Amino acid sequence: MENFSTSVSFIWSIADILRGNFKQSEYGRVILPFTVLRRLDCVLEATKDDVLAKQASLPENIDHTMSETMLNMAAKQNFHNTSSYTFQKLLDDPDNIAANLNLFINSFSDDAREIFIDRFKLPEQITRLDKDNLLYLVVSKFAQADLHPEAVSNLQMGYMFEELIRRFSEQSNETAGEHFTPREVIRLMVDLLFYEDADVLSKRGVIRKLYDPACGTGGMLSIAEEYLRELNPDAHLEVYGQELNDESYGICKSDMIIKGQNAKNIHPGNSFSQDGLEDEQFDYMLSNPPFGVEWKKVEKAIKEEANTLGYNGRFGAGLPRVSDGSLLFVQHMISKFNRNGDPSRLAVVLNGSPLFTGSAGSGESEIRRWIIENDWLEAIVALPTDMFYNTGIATYIWIITNQKKPQRKGKVQLINATEFHSPMRKSLGSKRKQVAPEQIKTIAELFGNFEENEQSKIFDNSDFGYQRITVERPLKLNFKVDDERLEHLRDSKAFSKLEEPEQIMITKALETLSERGLYVSRDTFSKDMEKALKQAQVKAGAPLKKAILSALSERDENAEVCTDSKGNPEPDSELRDYENVPLKEDIDSYFQREVIPHVPEAWIDHDKTKVGYEIPFNRHFYKYVPPRPLEDIDAELDEVTAEILELLQEVHV
Repeated sequence: MENFSTSVSFIWSIADILRGNFKQSEYGRVILPFTVLRRLDCVLEATKDDVLAKQASLPENIDHTMSETMLNMAAKQNFHNTSSYTFQKLLDDPDNIAANLNLFINSFSDDAREIFIDRFKLPEQITRLDKDNLLYLVVSKFAQADLHPEAVSNLQMGYMFEELIRRFSEQSNETAGEHFTPREVIRLMVDLLFYEDADVLSKRGVIRKLYDPACGTGGMLSIAEEYLRELNPDAHLEVYGQELNDESYGICKSDMIIKGQNAKNIHPGNSFSQDGLEDEQFDYMLSNPPFGVEWKKVEKAIKEEANTLGYNGRFGAGLPRVSDGSLLFVQHMISKFNRNGDPSRLAVVLNGSPLFTGSAGSGESEIRRWIIENDWLEAIVALPTDMFYNTGIATYIWIITNQKKPQRKGKVQLINATEFHSPMRKSLGSKRKQVAPEQIKTIAELFGNFEENEQSKIFDNSDFGYQRITVERPLKLNFKVDDERLEHLRDSKAFSKLEEPEQIMITKALETLSERGLYVSRDTFSKDMEKALKQAQVKAGAPLKKAILSALSERDENAEVCTDSKGNPEPDSELRDYENVPLKEDIDSYFQREVIPHVPEAWIDHDKTKVGYEIPFNRHFYKYVPPRPLEDIDAELDEVTAEILELLQEVHV
């Protein structure tokens, strides 16, 4: 096949064979593993005879690990297959194609075999295809697909897998964007990640480790490796990843096998509850975790770790709302920073929510506070909308490091790259825009130059902090005994559970106060109430007295201030308000200037003051657009009115 597009179209067309026997949502379970299988078959074709010869020469009692190593060397790959079968040879025995294909799969080396059996569960699909008399047809079609590395490069193969996943996901109404990230977004992230380390990475023999906790099909790992090779052919990037989705994991692991990476560095499962790289530390991290995905399934494990280990674990800073686990991924990645003094840096794509969701003291705010006060947040880059396949929402790249350059210490850079985009010839799902290579270069330079301009702004860490103060106002109540308020008393829980004779006695005792009219002092009313109940020989406990005072009172701005036993004014919970005071500003000065002129009796409850952090990105780049002149609007309205009248006249005619 001539190119990537025709390869994708050809493989996509094979799905038509499944129509009627498989649901559309099941097509990917057949096509994706067969695509991987055919790719591996093509990669091993040139050394097939050498592997079979080496296998025949090995002693029977050879150690399994040694055998695997020697056969891999014969295959000139990180994997091998000891079966004599290829896709072409499978077609020579149509009657036994199912058994022979299973033998072919089981003859792979351990890592590759695990992909097909444990993750893709391909033997189950083979049985089903064979039962429906479709297996031979599917194998014969894939045998025609030229997926040799000379025809389809590793990079193109990655694109192909992701395009197939996108199409299958779109067809079955699944979320394709959970599996992969647009390549130009990854390239930008890698540029930002490596930009300040270009000198170090260009040194001969440099070795670095990179990790993606939600690696999908491995796109981020592949682009990062490719970039470092361009920068320095002698450098080696050791990549690690973990992926929850079995199909994506299988594709990622097979891709790593083909590229000569250590496939054992790619782990299955949930990064939160089954951390496959628990004790590892990394120089670089990249990720595009799913946007707004809840973490309820692993809530118990995460809360247990947070409560037990605190900051010694991964989630000590705080827990976000269960409905969005984005900031859990950020904490998880930070926990993988080098602890030996070497620098680490991560780039992660998040939606807008982690910038500002959650007030002071909330899990989200505490996580932001932890990151910023530790001086780890280096920069945030706002991307154009409509960049991702499954959503058009605003997205941001966070750059976080444990070792800032001297000029960046105590600072955070915000970069507005929302206008750096080019239109796509054809939309792919929600993706309508792309970032061209020269635009990627410009954005990376904005980051690297670390200067203020229209697209780049630099702030002190403390600019994003604030103190949330609780503003109290005094409780003022009047009291009165009348039919309406006594009805409120009868509805109260403390009163309604009394026996009827006692209820009558209390009501009559209180009615003796009705002639005194409206009380504007709670102390005076309380004394009169106590006296009336005592004369009626009613023993009223604290809950009942509280119920009486509540039922017979109303808020009254002209009443006296209610005080506690120490003579301090009591706060009115209904008038309670909150103010966010910038961290750089003195609370008392702010209070005297902004609050007291409007509510002179107010005070601050300092025991309730909390420190919060938020990053109001859009506010810092807001541009005021003045409204159009009224004359222009009036003229436009007159023009539209004239057109309507003209149309109406035509109708009447």
